[in-house]
Amino acid sequence: MKRYITPLAFVLLTAFLSACKVSKDVATPKPELPVAFRSAAAITTADTSSIADIQWKNFFTDATLQKLIDSAIAKNYDMQIAVKNIDAAQLLFKQVKWNYVPEVALNVTASSNRPSDNSINGLSIKQYGLGTRHIEDYSANLALSWEADIWGKIRNQSRQALAQYLQTTEAKKAIQTNIVAGVSQGYYNLLMLDAQLDIAKKNVKLNDSTLRIIRLQYDAGQVTLLAVQQAEAQQQAAAQLVPQFERNVAVQENALSILAGKLPDAIERNGTINDVKFPETLTAGVPSAIISRRPDIRTQELALTIANAKVGITKSEMYPALRITASGGVNSFKASNWFNIPASLFGIVAGSVATPLLQHKQLSTTYKVAQIDREKTVLQFRQSVLNAVGEVSDALVKIDKLKQEQALAANRVKTLQQATTNASMLFKNGLANYLEVITAQSNVLQGELELASIKRDELSATAELYRSLGGGWK
Repeated sequence: MKRYITPLAFVLLTAFLSACKVSKDVATPKPELPVAFRSAAAITTADTSSIADIQWKNFFTDATLQKLIDSAIAKNYDMQIAVKNIDAAQLLFKQVKWNYVPEVALNVTASSNRPSDNSINGLSIKQYGLGTRHIEDYSANLALSWEADIWGKIRNQSRQALAQYLQTTEAKKAIQTNIVAGVSQGYYNLLMLDAQLDIAKKNVKLNDSTLRIIRLQYDAGQVTLLAVQQAEAQQQAAAQLVPQFERNVAVQENALSILAGKLPDAIERNGTINDVKFPETLTAGVPSAIISRRPDIRTQELALTIANAKVGITKSEMYPALRITASGGVNSFKASNWFNIPASLFGIVAGSVATPLLQHKQLSTTYKVAQIDREKTVLQFRQSVLNAVGEVSDALVKIDKLKQEQALAANRVKTLQQATTNASMLFKNGLANYLEVITAQSNVLQGELELASIKRDELSATAELYRSLGGGWK
């Protein structure tokens, strides 16, 4: 007895095949992570919390800096491009969902064909005596086409589109973390330049005073012209620093303005570099937490999802595809009978199974390349985690050592300032020569400039620690 597949059985069979997976996904690997960041013990407590959990406005409390960061987040062109990328990816994700819906097209055609008298159509016209030498055809129909997602190709396309959409949101977060860190570091550099400019101006005044005394002594015959010339050269060297720092201030202001999405302009400052304060204890948390906090690592995780989907898509291309088509409408060889219902009605239903034969090698190569790309994505994920741990460790050791360096530099500057005061007093009383005064003033200038630079480096390292831990996008 013959058995036929009923429509219900066909649907159940299709649903079963649709549940089949032609490829196995690679899970997100567990990267090798240390128990604690290197140098963390010297600067952090055993607390598992992290400064990255703090919203950036609560971490960077300077009002002027907050305005700059707010402006940069809202107006920075990289951020605006990231938002547009999110919008585009969202549209593509929504579009993929329509892949499950059958394709429907409305077709309206009208044609006139004059066949050869010696062709089958021409002979038929003569045989049936239609009274015309033309064959006309008028048709209006709806055509439907649907491919069963047997091997999960459409499902993988949806997974790929979703992961790509989520990648754009992570990219936006990554841009914001970089903006927060970049603006704060630029602002701290600007405060350092302000401090160095003030130091240079004060040193010029100090050199002016020394030069005036040496000229008086020269007029009195107590020193030679060489002393005057050396004092003038010292004063000119100090004066030369003023326009240099003023230039650097203007360039840094322009850079901050552009980063904030504004035309180059002056930047308002309400404090000095010494007014910037951070908590004495900076908690970095546990290394495993940066995987969920850092947008760049999350982007690599999503890249693995995309790679898995591509492997599934390329593998499904190698298997047979089941397509069901149907069309129906009105058709007539005379325009006058085109919409003669029901005589002109027609309908067609067909099913097809197509499998690639000669293209198998090409499709197989594409599938193997997708597998290799997936393996590369796993390596890139591991590399991103390793780089993140290294960045945090670098920032921690910088902060630790810069604090020590700053303490030593501050003591050195204090000693040099005292030495400069003593040298000036001894020089005025004839107990020290002009070279000792010039040397003392030069040393204190360099010491104060270096101290401001070290302070800037420490603040920048703190901002870098905040970014490298994944802070700044909340």
